[in-house]
Amino acid sequence: MSKGKKFLNIFLAAVIIASVLTACGQPAASQDVVRIGLNYELSGGSATYGQGTVDGIMMAIDEVNAAGGVLGKKIEVVKADNKSEPAEATSVATRFATKDKVTAILGPATTGATKATIPVGNKNNVPIISASATADDVTVDAKGVKEYAYRICFNDSFQGTVMANFASNNLKAKSAVIIKDNSSDYGIGLAKNFTDTFKASGGTIVEEEAFVKDDTDFSAILTKIKNKQFDILLISGYYNEAGLIIKQAKDLGIDKPVLGGDGFDSPKLAELAGKDKLNNVYFSNHYSSLDQSPEITKFIEDFKAKYKKSPDAFNALGYDLGKFIADAIKRADSADSVKVKQALDATTDFKGVTGQFSIDKNHNPVKTAVVIELKNGEQAGAVKVQP
Repeated sequence: MSKGKKFLNIFLAAVIIASVLTACGQPAASQDVVRIGLNYELSGGSATYGQGTVDGIMMAIDEVNAAGGVLGKKIEVVKADNKSEPAEATSVATRFATKDKVTAILGPATTGATKATIPVGNKNNVPIISASATADDVTVDAKGVKEYAYRICFNDSFQGTVMANFASNNLKAKSAVIIKDNSSDYGIGLAKNFTDTFKASGGTIVEEEAFVKDDTDFSAILTKIKNKQFDILLISGYYNEAGLIIKQAKDLGIDKPVLGGDGFDSPKLAELAGKDKLNNVYFSNHYSSLDQSPEITKFIEDFKAKYKKSPDAFNALGYDLGKFIADAIKRADSADSVKVKQALDATTDFKGVTGQFSIDKNHNPVKTAVVIELKNGEQAGAVKVQP
């Protein structure tokens, strides 16, 4: 055989092997571990969400590894900071999928960053699972279900519906003002779904105003709505701006009940608004520390012992996400990413601290939500809402 023909045969064999590996999905990079990527906002504007979720994931993975791991192997975590930037999140996901050869990618925490990474997962047959990306089109859009995109939190349609129904039924509100983050999918989606449901129940949207990420002065908006007649104020956005809006609204004498989504759930909200301003504030969430069920009580005690602080919803969602991927790998009986994806599709009655859920045809969980009431910046009440 000539050297040229020998080289050609070797090249063709390499191409065939590469094609087979691509079709089968991503194996773990090492025979001794199952590798999982953590693509999170560890710096930047959404760092409190990212770090909180990672703390929960790491607690879960530590527990899984202490109990023997999965498939007789330990789970190895590869962690990277996406800096709260969608472009960086895409770069991290690409590195995880092509160089680190992870079985699955957990994160990001926010909707925009998560959506930016999904084409990477689909291209490389690697599941991308978010604990907290709530926009409806994270997992499904007009083209259909995104094959390798999953989440374990409820979506904005459900969240907006929950808060609109809470406003109408629990607070007896007939009119609302909306202040939304017009620069984020989260802010836009939550406001739209709240509006649709609130109007369907006979409610009126008196005014809708918009801001963009990193705004700090909301005096023009608040002065405009101050003398209008309305029952509740919906702030559709993250804690960064919501805390400042609440503080500035109260300082102007606007003392209406304030509603929001899970983006309110951060210790920074109280720092920005002031605890004394956080009364008559309600937001939808995935978990409440007021729940006295044994599994949640144990989770809270264990988390406090590990991190010396009380867990919030992002900690709880991260914990569930860590246990969720471990459960899927066990059920797949393989670290192959395609087989793990099939196990994710078949998930029924997974029991987590944020509730029991199954994964539906759109890769969303069917689970309950909680509406939390704040008094002086502390959780004072929680109402569970069924899907």
